[in-house]
Amino acid sequence: MAGVNGGAEAGHAGAHGGGHTGAEAGAAPVRVLIVDDDALVRSGLSMILGGVPDLRVVGEASDGAEVPAAVEAYAPDVVLMDIRMPRVDGLSATETLRASPRPPEVLVLTTFDADDQVLRALRAGAAGFLLKDTPPAEIVQAIRRVAAGEATLSPSVTRQLIRHVTTTAPTGAGPDPRRDRALRLLDGLSQREREVAVALGQGRTNAEIAAELYMSVATVKAYVSRLLTKLDLNNRVQVALLVHDAGLA
Repeated sequence: MAGVNGGAEAGHAGAHGGGHTGAEAGAAPVRVLIVDDDALVRSGLSMILGGVPDLRVVGEASDGAEVPAAVEAYAPDVVLMDIRMPRVDGLSATETLRASPRPPEVLVLTTFDADDQVLRALRAGAAGFLLKDTPPAEIVQAIRRVAAGEATLSPSVTRQLIRHVTTTAPTGAGPDPRRDRALRLLDGLSQREREVAVALGQGRTNAEIAAELYMSVATVKAYVSRLLTKLDLNNRVQVALLVHDAGLA
């Protein structure tokens, strides 16, 4: 993992000092749990995050099977989750975690050579993904964004994932339960909510949606929050995937 391999493992809570998040001065540090079966990766990530005042590595786990107990013990805000682990993989761990009450946000660590796995993680409620060669500064920013409730996928990446869904979607005239479910959920939206949802499905940013639909950015954010509540979804990426499942983007 470029930028995170090597070095002695940094300490946890005591070594990562207090501070403030990038968004709010005086706020408690973002608590991070690192889940990876490679000790060098865990060590490298711990070293990187250990030098950031507004982040705090509170614990580690080496397998998805350890995640529920680690989350209960360390109460992280964000979990950095590897996909490939020997007993319980990160996808299964993410699905289990996001189904629990008040779960932390999940950032999946991936090599991006398996789009189906990334899509499964996003459908399960992961807030996004990090490539394993992501520069340290971008890892830090991604964690901050997720802790602030923002997905870490850029519009271009969202479009790339959605294109993958397109090429792997069922074809033909037969029943498509996923499409039928998506259409049923979207039929329950108002016209304006549906317009915002479709724009999310097209990978638009809040600013782009605001300009396109003649809204303020604050109003767009309010609509996104309303969509997540009405559709019972975790983040805007899941909205985008739902819109694509319905064939509307």
